[in-house]
Amino acid sequence: MNAANRPIIVLVRPQLGENIGKAARAMLNFGLTELRIVNPRDGWPNPSAGPAAAGADIVLDQAKVYASTADAVADCEYVYATTVRKRGVTKPVVTPGEAAQLFHNEAGRHAVLFGREAAGLETEDVALARRILTVPINPEFGSLNLAQAVILVAYEWARRLRETSGAASELVQPTAEEEWLPPAPQAELEGLIEHFETLLAPRGYFLPEARSETTRRNLRSMLTKPGWNHLEVRTMRGILTTLGRKPRSDAGED
Repeated sequence: MNAANRPIIVLVRPQLGENIGKAARAMLNFGLTELRIVNPRDGWPNPSAGPAAAGADIVLDQAKVYASTADAVADCEYVYATTVRKRGVTKPVVTPGEAAQLFHNEAGRHAVLFGREAAGLETEDVALARRILTVPINPEFGSLNLAQAVILVAYEWARRLRETSGAASELVQPTAEEEWLPPAPQAELEGLIEHFETLLAPRGYFLPEARSETTRRNLRSMLTKPGWNHLEVRTMRGILTTLGRKPRSDAGED
């Protein structure tokens, strides 16, 4: 990942160490590591942040603390204020997805400001920003906690990275990676189909004889449609083998 394109997360006057830790966890989930903290209420370091970060220690260990928001973003060319209100300040408004595109397209340091949990950013904080970042949300319930707001920005940045860099991205989708295996060879599928037929034939499944061919064809169609991989074929054959055994004599005993 290009560090120049990674947005800096700036927590302005956060109140609880737990929320700082959760924000750090959200950042590292999507590859962001630079955290800046402005005047945290309970000081820094905060012993409550570590457990809440759930292993995102690199983010907390490298976090920098500033006395003012202006100091925290002094080296940044682009500053975004996350807020649901413009507070009388006329600035361009972008969504997390639009901001993510700007992170990648505009050279320079990008900082995203997040306000304290109870009231968000102050007017003077928003005044420092060049753009306002607002999440489209249910107008009847627009409450996001700090970590949720951070993860939306981090996710959109990572999503845009994956779209632009493809296989070069360091992020993976665990579920898809774990599930994908190449389809089983045809010979293994044939063995599975034969296994089914061997167990079903003695039980009259392919009767009447006039419909036997159609029934076998339907069975084959059903078993080849899912695109089984070799582990799934092996598992299914293990199930069939077990079902084909005679019941154990002690099956009914305590």
